[in-house]
Amino acid sequence: MSEKRYDATHPEVHSGTMNIRKIIYNKKKYIDLLLLGDEQEDMIDKYLERGEMFVLDDSGIKAECVITQEGDGVYEIKNIAVLPGYQRRGYGKSLIEFMFSYYTDCITMLVGTGDVPSTLTFYKRCGFTESHRIKNFFIDNYDHPIFEDGKQLVDMVYLKWER
Repeated sequence: MSEKRYDATHPEVHSGTMNIRKIIYNKKKYIDLLLLGDEQEDMIDKYLERGEMFVLDDSGIKAECVITQEGDGVYEIKNIAVLPGYQRRGYGKSLIEFMFSYYTDCITMLVGTGDVPSTLTFYKRCGFTESHRIKNFFIDNYDHPIFEDGKQLVDMVYLKWER
């Protein structure tokens, strides 16, 4: 079996029941969605196989998330993306809430992102607080300038959620 299914509901999302599936094989099948969360494929390759991948299906795949275990009780969201036409409808938040409940041994959940107000606000609304920054991460690790909401990303901002 290449997928495990979990049912999930979220009041802001589609009125029916959506499901979240763990993808075990052929993760690259979702590369177009993965590239929305991290636009350089060789960066995705660094975490995709060692990470666990989940997709959110609500009458079609709407979002995905890749998470890695970084230590005892410490997990990191490496990639999360929602299709552009379905953003701001609760799908991303549903995936994050699912991760909090799925990883019962999780004490700390980390996520690294660009210094963009809309993205930082999203994570803060999900219960994350700013932890630290990695200076020049996007300049030093990507082969081209990365832009989000019209702003060039330079530093990576790490946020954490603690149980």
